[in-house]
Amino acid sequence: MVTGAVVPPSHQRVVTVRALAEREALSIPITLVAGAAGLDRVISHTRIQKSGLGLVGHFEGISPHRAQILGQTEMTFLAKMNPTERLRALDGFLARGIPCVIVTANQELFPELIAAGDRHGCPVLCSPGRSSATINAIHAWLDDQLALRTRVHGVFVDVFGVGILLLGKSGIGKSECALELVQRGHRLVADDVVDCALKPPDQVYGSATELLKNHLEVRGLGVLNIRDLFGVAAVRDRKRVDLVIRLLSYDDDESWDRLGIDDEWYDILGARIPMRRLPVRPGKNTASTVEVAGRNELLRTAGVHSAREFHARLARALGLPDPSTTGDGHDTGGGL
Repeated sequence: MVTGAVVPPSHQRVVTVRALAEREALSIPITLVAGAAGLDRVISHTRIQKSGLGLVGHFEGISPHRAQILGQTEMTFLAKMNPTERLRALDGFLARGIPCVIVTANQELFPELIAAGDRHGCPVLCSPGRSSATINAIHAWLDDQLALRTRVHGVFVDVFGVGILLLGKSGIGKSECALELVQRGHRLVADDVVDCALKPPDQVYGSATELLKNHLEVRGLGVLNIRDLFGVAAVRDRKRVDLVIRLLSYDDDESWDRLGIDDEWYDILGARIPMRRLPVRPGKNTASTVEVAGRNELLRTAGVHSAREFHARLARALGLPDPSTTGDGHDTGGGL
């Protein structure tokens, strides 16, 4: 297996409550109502917590790394208490060092909740959405913000909806291939530096760095703005990495796979991405071959493996055992 990251994955990522409270962060607006002193508290877990039992003094399992939700059930329970009981329950809950509390569905905010939030420096946020909608919006945002990330040097293009990461040594023709693909109606995602983020359990998404976004460097022409040259449809901000193609010179010491039976994989952040090795040379139309690789990957995803089907048909014609039943020609976990 080939290891894809030239930059090691980041350590555990974190975000602050301040970032969560920004109006642009979520599809649902979140408003700060108390506990502003704790806006720099850290959230390091991608899932929020709904620990209503904490309001009755059962603090087992409450995580200091996860945002907490107070939904209709919890707020209805608090409404049945007298002010003294409510303040005691909220004091105990908000004193646990949790990052923040989010009250959903624009419910009534008890004075005791606001007082406890300010006293313990625990941000209290209010969401107009129901608990389910608020939780989904926060999960989607945290999945993106806390995703493991790394950078890969290469060119990333969208070909027929297949995210293809082109790798190879400098000068092999990655950018020129991407330019021709754009001229054929495909889309550029990133050139030179591809920011990769892992979306659990095993999907990797690639994007350009903000500085290089929409730009492509072609030797002899310099840095081109693909969006300005070809229009907005020629670029996209983010795409899942579906296939890795490593461009290699014919004179490289390689044993080329003539049939395409065995699978090879490329490792990015622990996710296995299908990989093909493609020989290139002057005069060869690399872009056309990459297009065919994209179409072939669509077939493979649909369960159609042309090379294996041909191998099986050839074996039957020669009176040999069917390789699909003997295990021959399956995933070898190969690489460079």
